[in-house]
Amino acid sequence: MNSTTPKSVTILGSTGSIGRNTLNVIRRNPDRFFVKAISANKSVDEVRKQIVEFHPETVVMIDPVAAETLRKEYGDMIMTGDDALNEISSRQNIDIVVAAMVGFAGLRPTIEAIRAGKRVAIANKETLVVAGELMTALAKKTGAEILPIDSEHSAIAQCLIGEAPESIKRIILTASGGPFRTRLKETFGSITLSEALKHPNWVMGRKITIDSATLMNKGLEIIEARWLFSVPLEKIDVIVHPQSIIHSLVEFCDGSIKAQLGAPDMRLPIQYALGYPDRLAHEYDVLDLLINNRLDFEQPDIDKFPCLRLAREAGERGGLFPTILNAANEIAVEAFLNEKIGFDEIPRIIEQVIQNSPRDSAQPLNALSDDSINKGIGRIYHADAKARENAQKLVAKKVFVS
Repeated sequence: MNSTTPKSVTILGSTGSIGRNTLNVIRRNPDRFFVKAISANKSVDEVRKQIVEFHPETVVMIDPVAAETLRKEYGDMIMTGDDALNEISSRQNIDIVVAAMVGFAGLRPTIEAIRAGKRVAIANKETLVVAGELMTALAKKTGAEILPIDSEHSAIAQCLIGEAPESIKRIILTASGGPFRTRLKETFGSITLSEALKHPNWVMGRKITIDSATLMNKGLEIIEARWLFSVPLEKIDVIVHPQSIIHSLVEFCDGSIKAQLGAPDMRLPIQYALGYPDRLAHEYDVLDLLINNRLDFEQPDIDKFPCLRLAREAGERGGLFPTILNAANEIAVEAFLNEKIGFDEIPRIIEQVIQNSPRDSAQPLNALSDDSINKGIGRIYHADAKARENAQKLVAKKVFVS
C-alpha cells in the first residue's frame, strides 16, 4: 500500500468498542485515513454523530427501523440489508475494511472484502474460527491482506516479521485470566452478570467480555492463530498473564523468545493494522516499565474454565466443529447476558451441542476452488443454523450436561 496517499476505510460495526476506537485512530491521523462507509445495528444517535464528524459516503444500518429513521434525514446514503453490507465491503474505491461486527453475522461481508482483494483489518475472531480455511485460501487467490486487530494476534504478527516459518517452535497466547482467575470453581454457579462484565484490564463489548470471563475468547484465538499464521494447533499454547502487558510471545527453534509489550489499549493494534508496514506516531498512554514492573505467569485452569478445552478439541476435530462451537457459544452467552442461564451453564450447553452434532461434521471444507469455497460457505451456514437451534432448545429446556 502507498503510505503517502490517504486510505479509504469501511468500518463494519462502527458503534461498537472496536469501531469507535478505529474512528479515534482515524481522527488522529486525517492525513493517512478517511471514512468511506460505516455500518451499525440500530444506534441511531451514535451513527448520527459519526455522520456529522466523518462524512461517510454510505451508511448501512442492520435494523430497518433505524435505517428508515436516518433515511428521513440523510436520504439515499442510508442503506440496509445484507446486500448493502456486502457492497460496502467490496466497493472498488475502498482500501481497508475493518471487520468489527460481533459474531457470526460478520462472516459474509468479510468474505466479500477478501474476495475483492481488500486489506481486511479483522477484529471479528468468530469469522476466522468458523471459516479460517476458506478465508485464507481465498486471500491467496485474490491477494487480499488479512491483518489482525486482536492485541494477541497483532503481537504475534509483529514478532514474526523477518522470521522463517520453519523456525517457529511455539506460539504463546497470553490471557489475563479474566475476573474469575482466582475465584473458586464451586462458586461459579452464583456469578452474577455484573460481576462477569467487570474485566480487570480491558474495556470491551459485552459478548467478548463474557468470552474473556469463560476463557472462550482464548480458545477462539487458538483456532484463529492456526489460520492467521499457518501453524498447527499443537504448536499454539496459552499462558495466563494477569497484567496484560505482554500481549503474546513466539518461541523459536533456537530457544529465543520474542514478546510484544504495550499498554492495554486497543487503539495500538488497530493503528498498526491500518498503517502497516508503517508505525504511526501517537499520543496515547505509553507503557512505563518502572511503574508496570511486575510480570506474572501461570497455567490456565482447564478444569475451572472448560471452554478453553472445548475450543481446542473443536479445532483439532476441524471441519464444521469450530462453527458448531462458535454458534453454541454465541447462543449460550446471549442467554447468560439475558439472565436466562447461569455462568457455569455456558460451557455445559456448548459441550452438549457438540456431543449431539453429526459425526460427518469433521469432514474438511476443502477450499481448493471457487466452487468448493462457495459450497464450504453453504455448509458453514447450515451447521451454524442447526447448532443455534440445538443450543436454543437446551436453553429453553435447561436440560444439559451436569
